[in-house]
Amino acid sequence: MAYRVVQWSTGNVGRHAIAGIAARPDLDLVGVWVSTVDKVGRDAGELAGLGRELGVVATDDVEELLALRPDCVVYTAMADDRLMEAIDDLRRILRAGINVVSSSPVFLQFPKGTVPDEVSEPVRRAAADGGVSLWVNGIDPGFANDLLPLALTGISERVDQVRCLEILDYSTYHNRKVLFDIMGFGGALSDIPLLLQPGVLSLAWGSVVRQLASGLDIELDGVEESYQRLPAPETFEIGTGEIAAGTAAGLRFEVRGMRGGRAVCVLEHVTRLRPDIGPDWPQPAGQGCYRVEVTGEPNYTLDLTLLGSDGDHNTAGLKATAMRLVNAIPAVVAAPPGLLTALDLPLITGRGLSR
Repeated sequence: MAYRVVQWSTGNVGRHAIAGIAARPDLDLVGVWVSTVDKVGRDAGELAGLGRELGVVATDDVEELLALRPDCVVYTAMADDRLMEAIDDLRRILRAGINVVSSSPVFLQFPKGTVPDEVSEPVRRAAADGGVSLWVNGIDPGFANDLLPLALTGISERVDQVRCLEILDYSTYHNRKVLFDIMGFGGALSDIPLLLQPGVLSLAWGSVVRQLASGLDIELDGVEESYQRLPAPETFEIGTGEIAAGTAAGLRFEVRGMRGGRAVCVLEHVTRLRPDIGPDWPQPAGQGCYRVEVTGEPNYTLDLTLLGSDGDHNTAGLKATAMRLVNAIPAVVAAPPGLLTALDLPLITGRGLSR
């Protein structure tokens, strides 16, 4: 019997989730939620760009979808600039007795120590009331800095530091709000965007270093953050607009889990809009990569390169986030009720080989 699934949003990640649900014989797409009126009534296959219809039409009616009583909702609606609204959405779905796998809000992937209990407790209570589970994950925060590094430490004699890096060119990441408004690309270096406001990096990725520390049985003293920005050397165009000379075109930041005055678990992002920006910053393997560096005995470096079938690394990253969630549906449905972390679930794999 297939698990009945509702897809919540059809944006950059959601469209890939629809494709992933349709590709798994043990999943049955029964509903799709959309945020814009122009998508209401359109077939899910069309919205996902599959070139075929799936026989499921999109709606913006939440009660209609909850009434379907699906086994799981794949929640990929953006939460960066609507945290409380997203939390309210999740609570509503959970209270209705429906499991959720979600790409946001990212701090819920491991909220202990990242946010006050009063932020996460209403979500836990909703899951308990509904007798269901919520799991927040993706590629980053997610697989690239939970399962991947923890698995690598399994062949270590001693671990002194685990560093997880995302090294990507975002020029083909087609989300103007994220790039320009939240990350501050194309803006004056003197203007501090939402992402770089004090504490926001630790809110978004503090869960990463705290979960790593928990997996390694390390008690952190605290979390620190820092960043560096670089200007565009000249005016140039990316897919979502113009980057004027002198405006922000490179961003490097760290979120560090500290123990005894030393960084033991580190999340680092190196984000460029052109390959020649920040030539002395870490360089990717291939077009872009997620890198894990384990310092200890011995030292390890592991590069996970990304490339979509369309030749773009950012497409691969979006697909990875979608499939991390979709492939976890059976495990999350089977899990005890509550707010789950990557440390709670068994190994999650894809299904079968293409025929």
